[in-house]
Amino acid sequence: MKHWRPLIVLGTAQFLMVLDTSVMNVSISQLVEDFHTEVTTIQAVITLYALVMAAFMMIGGRLGDILGRRRLFVLGLVVYGIGSALTALAPTVWVLALGWSVIEGLGAALVLPAMAALVAESYHGRERAVAYGVIGGLAGAGIAVGPLLGGWVTTYLSWRLVFAGEVVVVAAILCFHRVVAESVRADPRPRLDVVGAALSAAGLGLGVLGVLQSSSWGWVQPRNPPFTVLGFAPTLFVISAGAVVLALFVHWERRRDAHGADPLVHLPLLSRPPLRSGLMTLLSQNLILLGLFFTIPLYLQVVQGFDAFQTGLRLLPVSITMLVTSMGAARLGRVMGPRRVVRLALVTLAAAIVWLLATIEPVIDDAQFAGAMALLGVGMGLLASQLGNVVQSSADEQERSEVGGLQFTAQNLGSALGTALIGSLLIGALANAFTTHVEQNPSLSDETRHQTAIALEAGVKFVPTDQVRSAAERAGLPPSEVDAVTDSYASAQLDGLKTAILATGGITLAGFLVTTHLPTARTGRPKHPESEDAADAPGPVR
Repeated sequence: MKHWRPLIVLGTAQFLMVLDTSVMNVSISQLVEDFHTEVTTIQAVITLYALVMAAFMMIGGRLGDILGRRRLFVLGLVVYGIGSALTALAPTVWVLALGWSVIEGLGAALVLPAMAALVAESYHGRERAVAYGVIGGLAGAGIAVGPLLGGWVTTYLSWRLVFAGEVVVVAAILCFHRVVAESVRADPRPRLDVVGAALSAAGLGLGVLGVLQSSSWGWVQPRNPPFTVLGFAPTLFVISAGAVVLALFVHWERRRDAHGADPLVHLPLLSRPPLRSGLMTLLSQNLILLGLFFTIPLYLQVVQGFDAFQTGLRLLPVSITMLVTSMGAARLGRVMGPRRVVRLALVTLAAAIVWLLATIEPVIDDAQFAGAMALLGVGMGLLASQLGNVVQSSADEQERSEVGGLQFTAQNLGSALGTALIGSLLIGALANAFTTHVEQNPSLSDETRHQTAIALEAGVKFVPTDQVRSAAERAGLPPSEVDAVTDSYASAQLDGLKTAILATGGITLAGFLVTTHLPTARTGRPKHPESEDAADAPGPVR
C-alpha cells in the first residue's frame, strides 16, 4: 500500500458507525433508567435506527451517483455529526430517537454506500483487496471495542460522552476528506426516482413496524393494540400492507426501466444468483447477530444485574474472535470457496447457540458463557470474511454505489428485523411462560392468579425481578405469595430468553437454504462479466 491517507479517512468513518451501534446495545439498562422508560421503548429506538438506514440506503447509493460520492460522503458526515450532537444532549427518549435513530441513521445511509464506492475508486488491483480487508478489519474492531468502551464510559462517566466524542471524530474526518480522490464521471448522471424512493421506504417501514409492534399488539388475537381489524390484531395487516407497497415498488421500477427512465434500483441486478444469495445471507447474518446482541445484554443486565461495563467485558470474547476470524479467514475462501466457508460458519453458529442455551441459568457460569461467546464470534467472523467479497464481486465499476446500497440495505434490514422479531418473540414467550408458571404454582391463591391475569392483559414487560416484587407488595399480596409470583416471573424470564435464542438457531439453520448460489470458485468470481479488480475485492463489514 503506497497511499494510506484515503484509507485512514474512510476506515475511520466505518469504525465510527459500527462503534455507535455496539455502544447502544450495552447501554440498554442505563437508558431505561435515565429516561424512566421501558426496555421495549429502547428496543424500538434501536430498531428504528437500523430501519432508517435500511429504508434510505438504496437512496443513498443512488444519490452518490447523482451528487458525487465524495460530496455525499461529506454531506452524510455532517448529518451524522448533527445527530450525534443532538443525541448527546437528548433530554427525553423521543429526542434520543430523533437524534440517534432518525438523523444519525440518515447520515449513515448517505455515508456507507459512498464509502464503499470511494474505496473502489481510490485503490486498484491488489491494493484494493488490501483496502477492503482493512475496512472489514476496522468494522470488526468497532464491534470489539464498542461494548467495552461503551460499557466503561456508560458505567463510570455517561453514555452521552460517547456521542459527544463522535462529533469530534466527525469534525476530524471532515478536515481531511480531500485526501479521498474521486474519479470524474463522463457519462450523464442519473435522476433520483422519487416515487420509487418513497415506495421502498414506506414498504420497508410498514413491514418492520408490524414486526416490532407484535409484542404489544399481538399477532392474531389483539393484546393491547390502538385499533383492531375485523376483531383481529393489526399486526399481520400492517405487515401485509408493507408487502403490497413493496410489490408496487417492484412494478414501478420495472416500468421505469422499460421506459428508459432511471430507476432507484436496477432490478436485473438481483437476477445474478451470487449477488442475490449474498444479499440474503447478509440479511440472515445481521438478523442473527442483532437478535442475539439485543437478547444477551438483557440477560446480563436485567437478569444477572451487571452494569454496562461488566456486560461489555462478558461480550468481549465474541468481539475479539469475530475480529480475528474476519481478518484471517479471507484466505480460507480462496482454498475452500465462499459457499463452503459460509456453511461452515452456519454450523459453527448453530453449535454456539446450543452452547449458549445451556448457559442461560439463574447464576451465570462465566467460563461456559465466555466459551459460547467466543465460538459465536468465530462463526460471525467466518461469515463476515466472505459475504462482502461475494456482493462486491458481482458489480462492475458503474454499479458499485448501487450494489453498495443494496448491501447495506440487506444488512440493516436484517438488523432491524433481528431486534424487532427476536424482541417480539422474547416478550411473547415471557408472557406465555409467566402465565403458565402462575397457573401451575400451588402456592398462589385463585384471587392472586386472577389479579395476575388482569395485569397481563395490559402487557408484560422485561424488567428486573425487584420491580415485580415491589408491584406484588403494592397489590397487598401476602409475603409467601409475593415470593411465589417473583419466582414465577424469574423462571419465565429464563424461558423467554431461551425461546428467543432458540429462534436465532432456527434462523441459522434456515440460512442454509439461501447459500445455494454462493460461489464455489476460489475468490467467488461470478459468471457475470466484470473487472478483475472487482473479483478480488473483499467488501466492508457492517
